[in-house]
Amino acid sequence: MSIEATSGSRGIDWQSDAMKSLRKRRYAADRRLQIYGMVAIAFALGFLALLIGTLTFTGYKAFTQTMVSIEIDLSSQELDREDLMGANWRNLVRDAMRERIGELPRSDERDYFNMFTSSAPFLVRDAVMANPSLLEKKHTYLIPLSDPLDQLSKGEIDRNTPANQRRVNDQQIGWYDQLVSSGVISRPFNWGLFFNSDSRFPELAGLAGAISGSFWLLLVCLVISLPVGIAAAIYLEEFAPKNKFTDLIEININNLAAVPSVVFGLLGLAVFLGWFGLPRSAPLVGGLVLSLMTLPTIIIVTRASLKSVPSSIREAALGVGASKHEAIFHHILPLSMPTIMTGTIIGLAQALGETAPLLLIGMNAFITSPPDGLFEASTALPTQIYIWADSPERGFVARTSAAILVLLGFLVLMNGIAIFLRQRFERRW
Repeated sequence: MSIEATSGSRGIDWQSDAMKSLRKRRYAADRRLQIYGMVAIAFALGFLALLIGTLTFTGYKAFTQTMVSIEIDLSSQELDREDLMGANWRNLVRDAMRERIGELPRSDERDYFNMFTSSAPFLVRDAVMANPSLLEKKHTYLIPLSDPLDQLSKGEIDRNTPANQRRVNDQQIGWYDQLVSSGVISRPFNWGLFFNSDSRFPELAGLAGAISGSFWLLLVCLVISLPVGIAAAIYLEEFAPKNKFTDLIEININNLAAVPSVVFGLLGLAVFLGWFGLPRSAPLVGGLVLSLMTLPTIIIVTRASLKSVPSSIREAALGVGASKHEAIFHHILPLSMPTIMTGTIIGLAQALGETAPLLLIGMNAFITSPPDGLFEASTALPTQIYIWADSPERGFVARTSAAILVLLGFLVLMNGIAIFLRQRFERRW
């Protein structure tokens, strides 16, 4: 017995062969759509895994640094405690290096000392000045090997390559093997990657200045874009009259969210540096430029969040005698804040990864110390990656990938915080 349904003036036999064929085609189309979606997700995950895998394979070696242990007995040295800066640290360190290798012909000293970072005397000096008690005893100092020897230790330089095609000669390889056999070579975690500033020497280069600069950038961006963005969104959504002028403002805000970042960099170069005369490469200028980029996103997210609050909340507040601004600031805005904060964090995460606007305002300069304030020259993580990627030194290849991993880590952390805030405080109506 067939089941019939009336549609207009004719009946449809839902169990007929034609309807069964139609349902079969629809189910097949649904399955194909699901398969296409799964394939697309698999491709996306595959490319993401390829990216992360490539960066990890290239950059993991930068998270360790080849060191040599050098013992120096400063108690036997005649050093003026009142003038440690004037001491001959170069000879002190070189004498300790000679003791590690034994007798060394004078003609070979240059090649031998080139195995160690050229900043070794300054590292020992800074350690002693930070801890004067080292003057009274023998102490072991960890000195980084120079980049070619670090590459040799990590297998980046093949010792079977002809001598004229590698940066390490046979004699230096022999000295390195001798140091390894004596147990003074180690490869600890490279904390200098996070606590050192930039350097011309890969074995000493770090991200401290870039991390500090990025912090100041995001601080300025947050302080400016969050209150201004929320205030603008509240006015446009709750108070502004609906006319052609406000419609024009809304269209421009939506368009600004899609403007290429390099345009904001040109704007910052012309206005903040050209007209206002603010210092070049300063985090203040970078934060102002990034806040211009983040404002449209925060305004759009805030307006959408305000719209999502049920009208009954507003009507209830007004019904018990609250004024309009009291209803907004005491009821509607607090309920919207979780979504607003989520959008703000995502906007800041996007700003953290921007490179083009920061290059245009000069934040790609070579800076050897972290900035102490908003007006000092600085770099940021994206521009530091750009600087290292442009360096011809082989040691910066791994450090570039490592810096990208650090930047991705910050981005994942910020997006994770946004997801946590959304799930923790979001209200469903």
